[in-house]
Amino acid sequence: MKHDVVLRKNLLELLSSGNAHLDFDSAVAGLPATLHGAKPPGQPHTPWRLVEHMRIVQWDILEFCRNPKHASPKWPEGYWPAGDAPSDDAHWDHSVAGFRADLAAMKKIVGDSQMDLLALIPGGDGQTLLREALLVADHNAFHLGQLVLIRRLLGVWPD
Repeated sequence: MKHDVVLRKNLLELLSSGNAHLDFDSAVAGLPATLHGAKPPGQPHTPWRLVEHMRIVQWDILEFCRNPKHASPKWPEGYWPAGDAPSDDAHWDHSVAGFRADLAAMKKIVGDSQMDLLALIPGGDGQTLLREALLVADHNAFHLGQLVLIRRLLGVWPD
């Protein structure tokens, strides 16, 4: 039982801040709305595309864990927004809020001692909740790093 508590604690820390990388709120804090759709020269993404991509992927993984009948978006186009910029500030706010809500829901599942981290996920093909939680943390860390790079190239990262 002790190992389960320690594992959950470590997973929750990884999902929250990762210790070795920054958290989502720090990555988006202070980003001017005028730059949500800005693409630095030579870079493939804007802040908006990264945030919305992260939201979509995290939502998909969360739904896969919660709903055995969940149908994932078509790969790869279903995992990226159609454009480089949100339609307005409310669209950006909705994406940021959705990311936060889905991360909180994932953390709630991981923190629930009634959920077996090593049980196979119904509807999957061998995945476990442990694997999916690690996937969320890994995917988020990768794209948060990209977001920091883009903000640095745009001159809006607090050094």
